[in-house]
Amino acid sequence: MYRISQLAEMLGLSRTTLLYYEKQGLIQGQRLDNGYRSYTDKDLQRLKLLQKLQAGGLTLKECQACLDEKVERGILVERLRQLDEEIAQKQKSRQLLAALLGESSLTDWHEMLEQQAPEAHLEWLIKQGFDEKQAMRLKWLSKDMNSHEQYMHDFNLVFKALERWGPGSEADTLKAFERLPYNPQKVLEIGCGQGVATKVLAAKVLAQHSQATITAVDNEEFALQTLMNTLKEQGIGDRVSTVCANMEKLPFEPESFDLIWSEGSAYIMGVNNALTAWRPLLKKHGVLVFSDLVWRNTSPSENALAFWQKEYPDMTTAAQRIEQAEQAGYEVIDSFALCDESWRNYYAPLESRVDALKEQLQGSIALDDFRRELSAFHSHSDEFDYQMFILRACN
Repeated sequence: MYRISQLAEMLGLSRTTLLYYEKQGLIQGQRLDNGYRSYTDKDLQRLKLLQKLQAGGLTLKECQACLDEKVERGILVERLRQLDEEIAQKQKSRQLLAALLGESSLTDWHEMLEQQAPEAHLEWLIKQGFDEKQAMRLKWLSKDMNSHEQYMHDFNLVFKALERWGPGSEADTLKAFERLPYNPQKVLEIGCGQGVATKVLAAKVLAQHSQATITAVDNEEFALQTLMNTLKEQGIGDRVSTVCANMEKLPFEPESFDLIWSEGSAYIMGVNNALTAWRPLLKKHGVLVFSDLVWRNTSPSENALAFWQKEYPDMTTAAQRIEQAEQAGYEVIDSFALCDESWRNYYAPLESRVDALKEQLQGSIALDDFRRELSAFHSHSDEFDYQMFILRACN
């Protein structure tokens, strides 16, 4: 015979729990003449069996049913299914914790956050010690905070040596410029890089207006310095100014420019966001020109879709971009696909650079990403275009 305190100690349960079990009819104590409750060895064994059933994930009510009658198979099947789901979720939780500790990749987690909670994602990255510029790069380049530093080292080793940082050509820049409805005087170029398009714009804009100015914005200081050195050599550095800034937080007053130009960079903050955020900077009937990667049709191949949904999930068709522009308060002046030369100007030097660094960057995640992009271009280039859009703000 056992007193309730003895039973509790032997089973690792509290007195309150045992009294509750007794109230539910799981055990039946006898009150002695001295007022103490007494329990038999049968009660002890019944409770041990109960604990084993509970360890299988059964609820107390289900355990009682199993103790008092034949086990119902359906109950066990359902509990097994629920346990499998719980185990799978806990495994995901473990994988995330391990990744946060640097034991595995966080790529999928960052991509999920970027799709579901982009602003919270950016804020969280900054709290982890990344400055805003690093956090932005992490979101759309490395996509893994654990390997970000090495990734950016390798990425810059490849990328900074390239003159162009995206598809484009002097011919396509001039083609878009010639379709403007007027000669601009105040030009803002966003995401200018090392100024390949800036130099073309400067030659056209500054020749048309003696008072015309161009403001070139990028978040890479070295790129802006490269641009200014070139412009000074050409004797027009005093009419082109550079600003190192985040394109999402441009330090300009509303209605400051009659032309905004952005080749291959609006995707960084999201084209829809760019259309909305940049419009207030335009003067009445001002023009926005930007280029963006688009699908040629609404049914791309499975392989192409798998690659670009991972690398550029916001990618859509030119028709959809035009619809978004109209919803954001623009009218479309013109739109055209970049020529083959524009693609070669970017991908040929990139491929040469990747090949030149394959030994030095063996095993590099960044280099593998470049290889995948090159493979996607060569295999499915007929499925996507780089499209130029010339839009006028409706007032």
